[in-house]
Amino acid sequence: MAGGFAASALHAIIATAAMLVPIPAAFADEPPVPVVPAIKPIPVKVIVIANFEPGEDKGDVPGEFQLWAEREKLDEVIPIKGALHPLRRNGAGLYGMCWGSPDTMLGGVAEQLMSLLLDPRFDFSKTYWLFTGISGVDPQVASVGSAAWSRWVVQGDTLREFDDREVAKDWPYGLFAIGADAPNKLPANTESFAGFTDTGKLAMAVKLNQSLAQWAYDRTRDVVIPDSPELQKARAAWKGYPNAQKPPFVLMGETLGALRYWHGPGRTQWARDWVKLWTGGKGRFAMTNMESQSLAGAMAIAAKQGLVDPARVLVLRTGSNPSMPPPGQSAVDSVANEGAGQVAAYEANYRVGAPVVQELLAHWNSYKDQVPGSDPR
Repeated sequence: MAGGFAASALHAIIATAAMLVPIPAAFADEPPVPVVPAIKPIPVKVIVIANFEPGEDKGDVPGEFQLWAEREKLDEVIPIKGALHPLRRNGAGLYGMCWGSPDTMLGGVAEQLMSLLLDPRFDFSKTYWLFTGISGVDPQVASVGSAAWSRWVVQGDTLREFDDREVAKDWPYGLFAIGADAPNKLPANTESFAGFTDTGKLAMAVKLNQSLAQWAYDRTRDVVIPDSPELQKARAAWKGYPNAQKPPFVLMGETLGALRYWHGPGRTQWARDWVKLWTGGKGRFAMTNMESQSLAGAMAIAAKQGLVDPARVLVLRTGSNPSMPPPGQSAVDSVANEGAGQVAAYEANYRVGAPVVQELLAHWNSYKDQVPGSDPR
């Protein structure tokens, strides 16, 4: 009883003191916050997300988004607070957006995506997402200009790093998982990372809807990606790498995202090992870029909040340059050697992605409630 009485008395004192505290004039003079009437959000069917455009979305030097904006006639412009580029759409119900520009150095992509996801004007609960862009391509797996549908997006930022010249002699490099004691080992406590599990946690490897990825690949595996004399000349240098010598083609392969722009045979081997480690040996490294991991993380958060359906996310990356130099050339000499590969990768983004987007829109009544590639039962 004594304790209960003391608590009641304390509550009374606090309440009395609160009534005696004057309201600051700055707040007392403010008008009441108006009640915003509820609006019915627009259901978005399909949206294409690109990462980099050197100038405007249309009418100048193309980047990752311009071919989509022009060829799909994404003419309606919808400004989004917190995003550098506007949201665009066409009469068929296709939406598209680009994040980066030269002054941002590809930064803030996840923040801009979240600005879009939280915009009350739109309903993304049944939206199909196509995240696309150019990447470095592993020459063991594919050639420049090739396009890879991803089954996993692997994060390459959260790790321990030592100078390769200062590590143990039996280590292949100085990059390894936090919680592990050497490269190519999982942490002792894998629950902290989620790794390749299907728990929906923010993970080192986000597992996409692999049935949907397979469906997209099956629809586009025979798409012809334009070749060029410049690409053919560059491919001739890849002796001993048969996939790097092929004309551009469509494949299935994983995406590794890391904020560091790395290059060279040593780091390419790390990427192969890292993707294999965090996908339980099921994934194959194909493409590397600087933003996929951030966007995958933002989508994972949005999925936990019920804003998006993670089973409707597609990732398509195209090779603009090899992730390492050809035989006989140094990594330093080849690091910025994109040239014709960049233009080819822009073209492949659209050529391979467009049939999937158009199919989803043309048969929306079928795909609205049934994700393609999944078992109707």
